[in-house]
Amino acid sequence: MELTEDIYANTYVAEDKNSETDDSGNSYEDIYMNEEALPTPTAASMGKPDLQKPGSNTANNRCYRPASVCLTVLCVLLLAALIMLCVNRHQLQTSYNNLTTEREKLQTNYNNLTSEKEQLQTSYNNLTMEREKLQTNYDSLTIEKEQLQTSYNKLVEMRGQLQTNYENIRNQRDQLHKETDELQKILSKVVQQGWKYSSLYYISTERKTWSESRQYCRDRGADLVIINSKEEQEFIKRLSGNKKAFIGLTDDVTEGEWKWVDGTALTTGYWESGQPNSYRGRDEDCVVIQYNNCCEQLNTWHDVPCHDHYHWICEKAL
Repeated sequence: MELTEDIYANTYVAEDKNSETDDSGNSYEDIYMNEEALPTPTAASMGKPDLQKPGSNTANNRCYRPASVCLTVLCVLLLAALIMLCVNRHQLQTSYNNLTTEREKLQTNYNNLTSEKEQLQTSYNNLTMEREKLQTNYDSLTIEKEQLQTSYNKLVEMRGQLQTNYENIRNQRDQLHKETDELQKILSKVVQQGWKYSSLYYISTERKTWSESRQYCRDRGADLVIINSKEEQEFIKRLSGNKKAFIGLTDDVTEGEWKWVDGTALTTGYWESGQPNSYRGRDEDCVVIQYNNCCEQLNTWHDVPCHDHYHWICEKAL
């Protein structure tokens, strides 16, 4: 209880003996001046003997000055800490506001990037579809190119065949010119001998069946040749050269009954020896004429199957 008593004692001394203190202690003693209105307890009032001794007031004042200094320093430190806290709070608030602003910017950038990503995805899908269409078109063009290449190859092959046919036709033409010249010579001889001719004759360069040969002649306003005389037989024999050629004689309607294509019956025939014979039991219902180089025989007819392929001779009346 000595500390309590000293506090109150100092308060009492400060009230009565201000003159005993120096000017440097006034600032510290003013702190306690508000205590004047309060009743100061004494040792007698507290039931204790008064222990105050002369000269103790000055010593007590000196003891509490460091406490006041410490309290002041503490207040200053607290004030400084408060100021620092305020400054830190302001900085933190500023940082928070900056972070909030940055977050909003990042959110905006994120939204923009998301939108841009969706647009890019849409563009990618469109490009994928377009690529698929182009691939389909490419495949179609590739197939079409292959078809065109096939057609081109066929045309090249056809051109080669046409070229070959052209060469054959040209050769046939040249051959016809030769045969025409020969016929012209023969006709000249016949005319010189007093003969007159009233028909034109054509001998083929290719081979067909008897029916096909007759149809070829009929398509051109003629028919297979009908031989009515020895002189005409001689002429046709020479005209055929070394070729076996169909003439307009057949017994396909009645076996053994030979008739010309105009329906008239055969009266004079120029069969080679042993003909007609239906060789080996074959159905030989048509006739060919052939030239024998070994001798100048007149009889040169042979019966042959109508479906065999031979040259043919057409006759067209003038």
